Parts: sequence; structure tokens; C-alpha cells
Amino acid sequence: MDINKERDDDQHWRSAKSEAGFKSHLIIYLVVNMGMWLLWFLTDSVHTNGIPWPLWPSLGWGVALAYQNFNAPHRNNPKKAL
Repeated sequence: MDINKERDDDQHWRSAKSEAGFKSHLIIYLVVNMGMWLLWFLTDSVHTNGIPWPLWPSLGWGVALAYQNFNAPHRNNPKKAL
């Protein structure tokens, strides 16, 4: 019984750790992206015809962040991972 409880505790610890890591990455993503969009808006938005440059890093980083979010709960069970 102690072995199962220890394994469950370890899984809960890993799950909480990955959730905390995702939250910190999300906050960093939001702060940095707000800064990039603000920089673009203040310096280049009037002169740009077309797609704003902060869109590309926002999309790329957003996809990576979404992958982290969807894959993190399943790290302990590889059969459920994306």
C-alpha cells in the first residue's frame, strides 16, 4: 500500500510541477507579447501596410505553449500524449 501511495504522490508532484511551469511560461508569454505589440504599435503601426511583425513570434510561441498545455497532464502516461 505504501508503494502505491508513494507512486501517487510522485505523480501528483510531477503534475503540480508541470502545471506551475506552464503558468509561469504563460505569464512570460503574455508580458513579452504585450511588449512586442506595444513596441510595434508605437513605432511602426502607421507605416506598415500588411501583416504586423509581432504576429509571427506570437503565433509560433503560442503554438509551442498550447502544445505544452495539452501535453503536460499526460506526461506520466505516454499513451495519452499528443
